[in-house]
Amino acid sequence: MDLFPTQNQKYPPKHNKKRLTQDQMNILETSFTSDKKLVPERKLMLANLLGVPPRQIAIWYQNKRARWKTQSLEFQYSTLKLKLENALMEKKKLERDVEWLKAELKKAQDMLLGVKERDPNVCNSFSSTTTSFEEVGSFGLHENVNGLWENNNGEVLQLDELYACLMGANG
Repeated sequence: MDLFPTQNQKYPPKHNKKRLTQDQMNILETSFTSDKKLVPERKLMLANLLGVPPRQIAIWYQNKRARWKTQSLEFQYSTLKLKLENALMEKKKLERDVEWLKAELKKAQDMLLGVKERDPNVCNSFSSTTTSFEEVGSFGLHENVNGLWENNNGEVLQLDELYACLMGANG
């Protein structure tokens, strides 16, 4: 008894599928670009035009769609990965900026406290002497829409005046 029958004994010879020529591939690529789904009418039209069985057209479309989907997912992944890396770099930059600004604010608060201790009348438009730099408006200052700083007493200081007050007190 033969465990492995030859093609001639038990199975009919398989129909060899022919490879597509470059011109046929170009036509299929153009067709795929215009429509990713293959409807039966289009399959028959392409099969007649290219001289290949409709099943070969269907299989080509199925394989092409799978490759296209994979490439599309890889592209989307790369794009998202790049956006994430950019966002993380921006976050790190902002964190460094926040730390620098906190240090600058702390220096300004310390400077102002030193000035107020020496001369309570200098820069008296500040209503608070708190040293907590996490607190928003720790000096009771709030910037209005005109770029002016207002304290809790309603007095207005421009940013230049604020710096001049702080720098003059230090120097």
